[in-house]
Amino acid sequence: MDKISLITFIVVLGTMMAAIDSTIVILALPTMIQCLHTDLLTLIWVILIYLLTTAVLTTQLGRLGDRLGRGRIYNLGFIIFTAGSALCGASPTATFLVSSRAIQAVGASMLQANSGAIIADNYPPNRRGKAYGYTSIGWNVGAILGIILGGILTTFVGWRYIFYINVPIGVIAVILGLREIKDKLTLNSKFDIGGVILLASSLILVTYGAAEIAGIGITSTNVVLILSGILLLIPFYFVEKKQQFPLIDFKVFTNRVLTSSLLASFLQSAGYLATAFILIMYLQGIRGLTPFNASLLLVPGYVLASMISPITGRLSDKIGARIPATIGIGLMMIAAFIYAHLTLTTPYYYIILTSIVGGLGSSFFYPANNSAIMSNAPRNIYGGVSGIMRTLANIGILISYVIAISIASLTIPRYVAFEVFLGTYSLGELSGKFLLGIHSAFYASIVILSIALVLSAIRGKEERSYLN
Repeated sequence: MDKISLITFIVVLGTMMAAIDSTIVILALPTMIQCLHTDLLTLIWVILIYLLTTAVLTTQLGRLGDRLGRGRIYNLGFIIFTAGSALCGASPTATFLVSSRAIQAVGASMLQANSGAIIADNYPPNRRGKAYGYTSIGWNVGAILGIILGGILTTFVGWRYIFYINVPIGVIAVILGLREIKDKLTLNSKFDIGGVILLASSLILVTYGAAEIAGIGITSTNVVLILSGILLLIPFYFVEKKQQFPLIDFKVFTNRVLTSSLLASFLQSAGYLATAFILIMYLQGIRGLTPFNASLLLVPGYVLASMISPITGRLSDKIGARIPATIGIGLMMIAAFIYAHLTLTTPYYYIILTSIVGGLGSSFFYPANNSAIMSNAPRNIYGGVSGIMRTLANIGILISYVIAISIASLTIPRYVAFEVFLGTYSLGELSGKFLLGIHSAFYASIVILSIALVLSAIRGKEERSYLN
């Protein structure tokens, strides 16, 4: 294996670890609640603190990678993620577990913020689509392993091992990363402390408010938090305009392809990434499946996406991102539309086939869109742009989660919706009402995806060459 292939393998490994952790925790929540003697509203923060932390930190850590070295920050991220995983597994209480997940998320933020930049550093623009296709394999394989291992480890070994499994993988990745990933570019610049404080404060307020809405519903306090966070972006913009080395250089948004691609990434996350969450609620609460069996029905979509992603990524290298990415969003909209017409007796093969349509859509969208973003980013701020991409995607995931649980639970009590997701509540006579809420959630997904489709279609065709 040559050096570039080995670097790609390390990045794919980091992506796979993050994906495993995104799905493996969900299936273990009921067991963790019992073992740690806590309640759902406390332990749901095991998921939310991870989303909140990554949403807040990825932009800053991407820019830090530009300044101190992307490889250095990426490798440090592996170390912190591995240590955080060990702490999660050893957690004696729910509070300790939530705190350890925050540490784990700091490491994940370093990995996410700099992985796209490392790929861009080592591949010319006309070969990046294929490389990002391999990272998509890492995500989809990780999601599959998370579903399978989450059920197996929780059932036969114990929930702590869903975190311990990251430790040996992380140790191997750290050794390989320190040896192979070297910094090609660092910036001799001042750190934008004012920008970091303002942006971090804004994101914390917005994401915390949104997370609270998912947990307890809309309150005046949550609305004030979100509005305050949004208003903080105004002074942030003016502070950044005066900085010689800003955290976010707003000049990059004059590039139509880059701007449209970033917004498409955000809206795709907000519109589609809660699909699996809603489906598992349907399969468990209405159809009576166990969490493990419900998740297995979604595996074929991930498998197909893993197989197709390098091919679609290579296609985007040849013809640009606009057509493949737009087709991908269109396929996701079709899948969401089919899901919006689920009934109390829909055949399971119907759900499997629809998951394949959605998986095909993701295999078209992710490699093409990620490649378009990094191919149109200035080389000296690859890390910053990669961080912006991940920050927008992470906020989109959180918004998707909030929309899904809020709309799906309009027809039943919120605590019932949570218990349905955990597989600890059978709806019975409430099934018909809950199904209407699920339909509404998918229609909301379609509306958001339609905006992403337009942005993807009008981004323009970028020119790719060996020079950036």
